Amino acid sequence: MKKILIPTDFSKYADEAIEVGAQIAKEHDCEIVLIHMLELPTHMNDAVSQEKSIPEIMLYKQKADEKLADIKNQPQLKGIKTTEVVRLDSTSNGINQYLKQNNDIDLIVMGSHGASGINEIFIGSNTEKIVRRSEVPVLVIKNKIENFKVNTIIFASDFSNEIKKPFNNVIKFAKIFGSKLNLVMICTPNSFKSASAARKIITEFVAEFDMPEYTFETYNESNIEKGIINYSNETNGDVIAFCTHGRTALNHFFAGSISEDLVNHASKPVLTFRI
Repeated sequence: MKKILIPTDFSKYADEAIEVGAQIAKEHDCEIVLIHMLELPTHMNDAVSQEKSIPEIMLYKQKADEKLADIKNQPQLKGIKTTEVVRLDSTSNGINQYLKQNNDIDLIVMGSHGASGINEIFIGSNTEKIVRRSEVPVLVIKNKIENFKVNTIIFASDFSNEIKKPFNNVIKFAKIFGSKLNLVMICTPNSFKSASAARKIITEFVAEFDMPEYTFETYNESNIEKGIINYSNETNGDVIAFCTHGRTALNHFFAGSISEDLVNHASKPVLTFRI
C-alpha cells in the first residue's frame, strides 16, 4: 500500500478520518492525498457561463486551498508526503472521477456521521455514495480513534463464488495490517444453514486462498444487517469488512445495499470492497 486518498469537507468527521489515515500512512510509509470537492452554492450553478462569477469561484478555491494547507501543516501529518487537491464538482462524482484519472490509489479513508430516516432513503451520505461506486477499498471511520490498530477484521459474507475475487483484497489488507480474520456467516430465517453445512461452505471457500490466521462462526439473527452489527458489538473485532455490489439508481432504491446500511449504522470502522 503506497497511496491513501482522504476526502475532506473540513468537518470534524473528516478530521477524524485524517487522524486515522495519518496513523496508517506513518506505519506503512504511505503518501496521503487530501482532496476537497468544491460544491458551489445553488445560485452559482451557471457560473461557468457567467464571467462575472469567476472571481467568486476563485475566492472559494483560495479559501479551500488555505484550509488544506493548514491541515497539511498539522502535527499528525508531519513527516508524511501529502498532496492537496481541490476540484470543482460534487463530492461523490468528483472523487470517482479522480480515481479514474489516478489509478495508483490503494485505499480511501473517509469520515461519516451516517444518514437516517428520509435522508437515508432519498439522499444518502456522501460517504455512502462513494462506497457504492468506488473500485478502491473504502475505510469508513465513524468515531475519533486515538490509536488505530486492526488486530481483528470481522468479515461477514455468504462465501459464494462472486466473493472470491474481492476476498483476495480482504486477505491483502489483513496481511498489511497484520490482522486476524474473523469470518462470520449470518444465518437468517430466509437463508438458514446448519452448522455442518456452513462449515463445509467455508472450508471449501478458504481452501483456494493463502489464508492468514482466521476463525469462523455462524450467527443467527432476523436479518443480515442486524446480525453483522450485533455480532460485531459482541466480539472484539476492530474493523467490519464487507463486499458491496455497488447498486445504483432505482436498483439501489428497491434492493438496498447491506454495506451501505453498515456505513450508516455501525459504530465500528467499516472496510468495503467492490464485487
